[in-house]
Amino acid sequence: MSDLEISLTASGHPLWERTIAFARQCSWKAGPYLANMMRKNEFLPWERIVAACEDGRVIGFCTITEKDELPEEYGYSPFIGFVFVDEGSRGHRVSEKMISRAAEYAKTLGFGAVYLMSGEKGLYEKYGFEKLGDYETIWGTVDQLFQKRI
Repeated sequence: MSDLEISLTASGHPLWERTIAFARQCSWKAGPYLANMMRKNEFLPWERIVAACEDGRVIGFCTITEKDELPEEYGYSPFIGFVFVDEGSRGHRVSEKMISRAAEYAKTLGFGAVYLMSGEKGLYEKYGFEKLGDYETIWGTVDQLFQKRI
């Protein structure tokens, strides 16, 4: 990886529109969903999109938000979600760097932990997350809930 930059973005940030375009065209089905959320700016004032850029080109993103796909009754917050890195940029710890940046930001807001929902096995444990269990999502599916103290 040459010139990798990890940026916290919100509407109006120079990378906002480029991240929308990247998410809309990425290979993951959740990308266009996130792009639509970004286009409508459906975020709380403190929530952020983390964008990874290499040589000025967006290659990945994730979010740090109050809620994710876990039903509200559980009360966990904040969540890192929508973690995606372009296939050609994988294997260089880009997702780990984005997640770390999101967790650092959450810590500055006073949070003591971050949470993540995922079906991936063995990935997030490498980044210091602990599995709390399997939970039904708001979509009626079951995913793993992970926590990382910050």
